[in-house]
Amino acid sequence: MMDTLHYLVERFGLLAVFIGCMAEGESVAILGGFFAHQQFFATWHVFVVAAVGAFLGDTLFFILGRRYAGHKYVRLLRRRPGFSHAFRLVQEHPNLYVLGNRYVYGMRLVGGIAAGLSRIPLSHFVILNALSALVWAAIFVSLGYVFGLGAEHILGETLKAHHRLVIGLGIGAAVTIAALLVAHHRAKKEPPEKASIDP
Repeated sequence: MMDTLHYLVERFGLLAVFIGCMAEGESVAILGGFFAHQQFFATWHVFVVAAVGAFLGDTLFFILGRRYAGHKYVRLLRRRPGFSHAFRLVQEHPNLYVLGNRYVYGMRLVGGIAAGLSRIPLSHFVILNALSALVWAAIFVSLGYVFGLGAEHILGETLKAHHRLVIGLGIGAAVTIAALLVAHHRAKKEPPEKASIDP
């Protein structure tokens, strides 16, 4: 079983990091950084894949908001808690919003839609989004790498491949659960927004 998981991580781990970072990917980027430290992947590979995934994900959400504002999926997203607040922020502080939105867990998807519905030019968004994605990837991949350093310091030379795998998956699960709990708690404090915003 562990050999199979080890093979899957080595074979498809970077693809999983790419896909995960297109959405709410903090835990995936951290996990990628951990596995980079454990030499499953090259660190720069994880950084590039995480940054590109994050960039493409937010760009996709932006285009959905910009090109398909009337689509039922986009209208549904506009009803999610926090959308009105996000739309107001992007109108008032567009540069800071694009640079900082990806750091608010649970807001990246509706945040990208809100940016697409705003007056930000596509070229301007792409530049700011690329800068934000690079910094975001560096931070969260580095956090995972530091987790790897800590695990190695605690467990020493006895850190075998299957121990690395279990610890890494445990870290990923713990970060994901914590982030989901925070997002759920914040969503409960905000009433559902009405989709009455006209871009």
